[in-house]
Amino acid sequence: MSHNRVWDGVRRAGFVLFATFGAAVIIDAAMRMLRQSDAHWLIALVGFGCVVALESNRFWVGWVPFRSMSFSLPIIALPILAPVLGAEAAVGVLALGALLRALARTRRWSIALYAGGLVGAGAALNLTIFSWLRSADVPILLAVLLSALSYVVATLLVEALRRLSIAAPWDLGAFTQANRLRGAVILSGAASLTALAAFWNDPALPYFRAEVQTRNAIAVLLLLTVLAVATKSSVRLVDMRRRFNGLIRGTAALNAKSFGHAADSASFADLVRRAVAEAIGAESVTIQNHPGSPREIAAAVTLVEGQLLFIVAHRDAMDVAFNTDDQRALDALAHTTDVVVRARDDIGGLTLRANTDPLTGLPNYGAFQEALANINDHRSYSEALAVLFLDLDEFKRLNDRLGHQAGDDVLRALGNRLRLAVRPFDVVARVGGDEFVIILTRLSSLAEAKGVAETILVASGEPLILGQNTVRPLLSIGLAYSAHRETDVSQLVLDADQSMLAVKKSRRSGGPAHESSISISGHGSPQVNDSVAEAIREGLLEMAYQPIVSLVTSQIWAFEALVRFTDPELGALSPPSLVAKAKGLGLLDALTRQVAEKAMAAAAEFRLLEPGIVCMTVNVEALQVMPERLGTFLEELAHRYPDISLCLELNERSVAKVSLAVRAQVDHLRDIGIMIALDDYGSEDSSVDSLVRVPMDILKIDKSLVDDLADIRQREVLTALQGFGDKLEYSMIVEGVENAAMARSLVELGIRSAQGFHYGVPQSLEETLARLDEYGLAAVLPQHVREDAQDVQAVQAVQAVQALQPVEPADHDDLDDLDSVLDTQAEPAEPVSRPLS
Repeated sequence: MSHNRVWDGVRRAGFVLFATFGAAVIIDAAMRMLRQSDAHWLIALVGFGCVVALESNRFWVGWVPFRSMSFSLPIIALPILAPVLGAEAAVGVLALGALLRALARTRRWSIALYAGGLVGAGAALNLTIFSWLRSADVPILLAVLLSALSYVVATLLVEALRRLSIAAPWDLGAFTQANRLRGAVILSGAASLTALAAFWNDPALPYFRAEVQTRNAIAVLLLLTVLAVATKSSVRLVDMRRRFNGLIRGTAALNAKSFGHAADSASFADLVRRAVAEAIGAESVTIQNHPGSPREIAAAVTLVEGQLLFIVAHRDAMDVAFNTDDQRALDALAHTTDVVVRARDDIGGLTLRANTDPLTGLPNYGAFQEALANINDHRSYSEALAVLFLDLDEFKRLNDRLGHQAGDDVLRALGNRLRLAVRPFDVVARVGGDEFVIILTRLSSLAEAKGVAETILVASGEPLILGQNTVRPLLSIGLAYSAHRETDVSQLVLDADQSMLAVKKSRRSGGPAHESSISISGHGSPQVNDSVAEAIREGLLEMAYQPIVSLVTSQIWAFEALVRFTDPELGALSPPSLVAKAKGLGLLDALTRQVAEKAMAAAAEFRLLEPGIVCMTVNVEALQVMPERLGTFLEELAHRYPDISLCLELNERSVAKVSLAVRAQVDHLRDIGIMIALDDYGSEDSSVDSLVRVPMDILKIDKSLVDDLADIRQREVLTALQGFGDKLEYSMIVEGVENAAMARSLVELGIRSAQGFHYGVPQSLEETLARLDEYGLAAVLPQHVREDAQDVQAVQAVQAVQALQPVEPADHDDLDDLDSVLDTQAEPAEPVSRPLS
């Protein structure tokens, strides 16, 4: 409190000091002008108009208007006025112009006197420093520059102190909002323009000589006035555009927030404040229960039903005052806010009714399914959950004996007991006539889940009084526990249901007939899930590499990276199953990251043996290229290996869902040298639209388009696609080349790159290095070497299929999203237009 009183005192003293000084220099200037000629009065009048025009343009040190210190530049007129009117009279003209402009802007005499005094004091300081510099034999032009800088620096320091006195003690907001570059540009521009004005006034720069031509001074002042007015008009246009764009962005953001999952009152109010600040420009925007002071603008708004609030915008007293356009913009945003709030409440009410059981007020089956899927998808891999399936036994007999109203009362009471018995972060839902489910979250063990279930069992089984009757609810509960994230969470519900039915069956077979019971399911996450998760987290994935060759030079120029994994117990896991499991476990990005790092490191080793290896590609989903997922990592990885082109293969299915943001990110990655390929073109559902949906450097043709090159239609399609590539500036690689006859046919068609078993099967890092060491970049190996490698490949394929037998079938969408593994490609220096050259 004592700090506030001190700062209040400092602020009042500063206002009195500058107001007194301003009044004094204005009166002194008026007295001096009474002794001047008509020509001097004309210059003073023109100078006064010039100062008002210059004072109308305010400059903010920070990038955001009204959020940092600001100042004006009437000092530019001083080098013209001082030589003609005299230093004291010129200072008075500047102070009077600043005073009247501030009075028109703020309609407050105290602020106007302060503004006039501040400008007058700055001008006096300017002249004093100029005289001191000239006495030290500093060149006149340099002296003008330095003295102008002193004015700007001094006014900024005074303004900073004034802001500190208004804000909390030692709040450095006025400085933290500043931008050094912008401040330096404004300072240097102001000083340079001041010096230019002085130079134009008289080529000999007689700063204080009385013989400066009156006509030249008037011309310079009028020119400065025109420039100031033009600048103000331009700023007004920019301000109108900013206000219009702010209204559009604010309205769009408010409408988008109304449909968000996290549209709570606090975050929505913060969004409203930011929208208003951007649209109209304000130092601060608050939402309060009164309309603020007369110097602020306000608009009524209803963020909470039945509570009238006001959006209040505030600007510093020395800044540009609010106008009618600002008020209209604020009213428009307030109206939009009201409409959005009403729409959100209406939609929220409809959603609530659609997802709520009307009898108990609990979530219904649809809401339960959505909640379970959401909890499973967003839990960490090691976080456990459990599903309890509860059935109220003998409910039909209760309805028959006491009536349906009594049955409804029991269900309502049981639902309330369950709600009170669970923890705050658990979910209770009614999914059928007498059936309830509970999702237990944040568990660490099966024992903990069983303990919570027993607590629920005891709380729900207490006697219930219905009028003259006492009912003791009898429950059958099935519990299914999940230690890790599920790929098919519906199986967890099915297991809990089966366990509940086992309790009922046991009761009918002679088990406890009058006691509620719990049965625990044997459900557990499939062994393959644990194995895949461990392999990805521990970096145990293996890699294989298949060459991509140039049909022009008959040499290898790139490799496709393929991921492999062999479980100690299950054996080899097929690449499609591995990718599908990783995606279901939420570890797809981690898998891709590991594959990309190993692939680029391998490419560096290949290049040490054969510098002709110029590319390694990685197959990713389109959405994975976004910065918040793998985009930033991929940029860093490409930068780490500047001599190797990193190519990202986007399969056609993921490209079909691409957004403008993804397209922009793809353009950015291409700009920094990362290549983009469209994979598997020609497979099921391919379309010409895919060729132009995303910018690309390489088109990979699926083997289904070249399985019968004797067919004239396939040959024509390949020729057409090659022509498209030449027109659209992308290269083409044909996959699935199995033999020499296919290779010859492709050469005849003018295809320049290919890959397939004819050129080599995928091999490990060591085997690939051995091949390069012995055979170099040769595209085709001796016949016996190819046959031995293909035999090994066939055995591995059979093992992978056998290992897949006990595993549930993978989802076809997941398999198509990352076809089998992570693939990579590019093109030889000649056919590729960028960036291999």
